[in-house]
Amino acid sequence: MWELLSYSGITMQPFLPKSKGSYRACSADLARMRPMHRRILLGASPLLALLPDGMAEAMEQALLQVASDSAKAGEKEQGDTMTGSTKVYELRIYHAVPGKLESLVARFHDHTDALFAKHGLKSVAYWVALDEPTKSSTFFYILEHPSREAAAANWKTFQDDPEWKAVKVKSEENGKLVENIDSTYLTLTDFSKRLS
Repeated sequence: MWELLSYSGITMQPFLPKSKGSYRACSADLARMRPMHRRILLGASPLLALLPDGMAEAMEQALLQVASDSAKAGEKEQGDTMTGSTKVYELRIYHAVPGKLESLVARFHDHTDALFAKHGLKSVAYWVALDEPTKSSTFFYILEHPSREAAAANWKTFQDDPEWKAVKVKSEENGKLVENIDSTYLTLTDFSKRLS
């Protein structure tokens, strides 16, 4: 069993929503799954251009686990615009203020993830890098949305929520936590394994 993902010098620890339980996989399971999962990485090729060396492979493994779990559960939901569905995935990269990454991750763990669920923002997974230069300043996550329109509507209700506003103000009493947020919408290719 393993908990850390390590490839090409970058080691990452996945952070999944509290409701998903612990993230563990047997190396034998990964060895069996590897040949069919290259397609997921190819399906997320727009994501690859945004990631430091090695991180794409680590994220591939996390996505593979989600795909494997979904297949075992017998879920056959259509999941991409290339096959007629409007489902999209959103990669969000938060560049934290120096020294504030731990507070940012705590805010997601303690409040934001539950508020996302309340507003229809479905978390796929959360990550932090364990190696510099991104270790001390970058937080990654992916959300699943039924469509771009639903994403926009759900983000608006989330941002307008008085509970979120109170959490944000309280968490930033000693200064803001985030300098910049990168957001990229992604769609699965028609040959990708379904993630949910």
